[in-house]
Amino acid sequence: MIKHIVLFKFKENLRSEEKLASIKEGLEGLPGKIESLKKIEVGFNCNPEEKYDLALTAELEDMEGLKAYAVHPEHLKVSAVIREILEERACVDYEL
Repeated sequence: MIKHIVLFKFKENLRSEEKLASIKEGLEGLPGKIESLKKIEVGFNCNPEEKYDLALTAELEDMEGLKAYAVHPEHLKVSAVIREILEERACVDYEL
């Protein structure tokens, strides 16, 4: 099993509550659409002292499953919305 953790920082002048809600809804809708994606959690940062705006944690079957997730059309749809307002991204993947 692979744990996939991603942190996103969005451009201040481009983000809106509507856009952020759309991103969260899109990400949370991926389980069941992508076979290798077993679990996903998405949360907005509630600590204004930290620099990232959104955290995603996901569990996938294995590294091949992570690769399949990355290029899946449903994931790419949400990724396109994220890229419109993305300033910075950090990611860590590790085996459970």
